[in-house]
Amino acid sequence: MAEVEIGRGKSGRRAYGFDDIAIVPSRRTRDPEDVDISWEIDAFNFQLPLMASAMDGVVSPTTAIEIGRLGGVGVLNLEGVWTRYEDPEPLLEEISHLEVDKATARMQQIYSEPIKPELVSQRIREIKESGVVSCGSLTPQRTEQYAQALLDAELDLFVIQGTVVSAEHVSKTSEPLNLKRFIREFDIPVIVGGCASYQTALHLMRTGAVGVLVGVGPGHACTTRGVLGIGVPQATAIADARAARAQHLDETGVYVHVIADGGMGTGGDIAKAVVCGADAVMIGSPLAAALEAPGRGYHWGMATFHPTLPRGARVKTSVRGSIREVLVGPAHENDGRLNLFGALRTSMATCGYESVKEFQKAEVMVAPALQTEGKSLQRSQGIGMGH
Repeated sequence: MAEVEIGRGKSGRRAYGFDDIAIVPSRRTRDPEDVDISWEIDAFNFQLPLMASAMDGVVSPTTAIEIGRLGGVGVLNLEGVWTRYEDPEPLLEEISHLEVDKATARMQQIYSEPIKPELVSQRIREIKESGVVSCGSLTPQRTEQYAQALLDAELDLFVIQGTVVSAEHVSKTSEPLNLKRFIREFDIPVIVGGCASYQTALHLMRTGAVGVLVGVGPGHACTTRGVLGIGVPQATAIADARAARAQHLDETGVYVHVIADGGMGTGGDIAKAVVCGADAVMIGSPLAAALEAPGRGYHWGMATFHPTLPRGARVKTSVRGSIREVLVGPAHENDGRLNLFGALRTSMATCGYESVKEFQKAEVMVAPALQTEGKSLQRSQGIGMGH
């Protein structure tokens, strides 16, 4: 890809987000019922290629179970309120009523309560006992400390997640997590991220992870791009990770899953993520807008209440429907924010592809006019694609 000159002595590649691209229909179409959107990773088979983000406003043990029953997997934040408090419901209620200017400071206090290893194990067991796949997430800094609690509770899938995770973290003050050694010796399959470049994705794949999360800063509640100035638009980030997956497969014969993490609000965004190369998607804010969401209409990221440098915001979402309606419908709105996976199925059928892996071969175009062409009435009236 050609480099663009930013100024003398500095050039960079042009990068694209979901709104910059369009999926091109192919020569055939098929029935939506004939389309298979299921996803297999390690020993697990899911009817939906979906992970629900490890955010306290999105995934509680209860919503993780509901998402699991609908065919996805909910990732519980094992450093969140569910592992700090025996009963976090009153605190979640308080968070939903905090004034905007007081929210961050009060939430920093709430999140200063220590994590309790026995609660980590207890929450995992609560999810497992319902018969769905259990999945939890920790940051690299806390992974070794709580690894035993995960093993004791027999967690099924483990996510090591940070704003940016590298295969080589250099520290002069503490012994950093050696990802490669940890993953090789750990008995639970590991998904790791986020990353946003070919080289980082490739290095993370070489650690032995079964999946890599792609996305730095695209989330609706994330302010990393503003606070740190770091990020890569999602379409480009996923396509680069896809190239890393092909390179790694070539080198080792091992297929590592690419999971698009963040920046997807509609079924169309999810379809574009898959076409760019994602095997599955991780979504947060669309599920924060569900009736059952623990955030009660609010949504915040994992780094929102960092004690010294918050990199997120508590954002308000409008409640749109039940978790079932958000994921598999039926939709009673026309803006693409309900029945997200029915939309993926229909997009694949319209383009003639039978499986998610096949859909990755669909053609895309750079199409800045996609969102606005012929949509002036919707925009002026604030309906459909205009709001």
